[in-house]
Amino acid sequence: MKLIKLNAIASTSSFLKELAQDSPLENYTVVTTNEQTNGRGQQSNSWVSQSHKNLTVSVFIKDFDLTINQQKYLNFAISLAVFEVLLEEEIPKPTIKWPNDIMSANSKICGILIENSIKNQKIYATIVGIGLNINQTEFPDSLKNVTSLKKIKGIDFNLNELLLKLIEKIKGKIQLLASKKYDVLENEYLQVLYKKNIPTMFKDSSDVLFMGIISGISASGNLLVELEDETIKEFGIKEISLA
Repeated sequence: MKLIKLNAIASTSSFLKELAQDSPLENYTVVTTNEQTNGRGQQSNSWVSQSHKNLTVSVFIKDFDLTINQQKYLNFAISLAVFEVLLEEEIPKPTIKWPNDIMSANSKICGILIENSIKNQKIYATIVGIGLNINQTEFPDSLKNVTSLKKIKGIDFNLNELLLKLIEKIKGKIQLLASKKYDVLENEYLQVLYKKNIPTMFKDSSDVLFMGIISGISASGNLLVELEDETIKEFGIKEISLA
């Protein structure tokens, strides 16, 4: 692992992407910063993080031999790595909210952004951005249902120790991926999927509300929801949200 620590940067993922364009990178090159001024989340959302309080980290990963239509397993691997860190820190009721938000009960504690490099229908490398709320206890009013390790446990956490633990967990899950243990990753992910098998109110892209039950993940990585008429419908990331 090559670790690059920065005091401040616009985005660790953007920084790492530029590095990868300029020269070959060592597997598990990690960039972390005390302050991220333009963090990015899913669907062009921003990621807000208080300086020196949280983990804002991006990891360059290669050598796992995955085709484009298998990319959901990479998402499973990274999400489960973060989930297991929370489990070991005894964070209550951790789950993974599809596709890869990490929750404690009904509050978000971590966001993940995965950006793949593709050639000849294969993912030959990826940059994984992770924002994990650790010692921050106050959040903007615009952020609803957000929490941190310190808010939950009432103690300060060592950022460096958690970073090293996180990277080791990622390495372990990527090893499962490289060994093509796809069923193991999917079973573990489904066991901790937020709201799975629970009647839930959803909102579609037209802001129409409907009841459904999350039943699983499709082959393409979309969310499978059983509707009230007992049919199962597949939704992409921009097509559905929890109401």
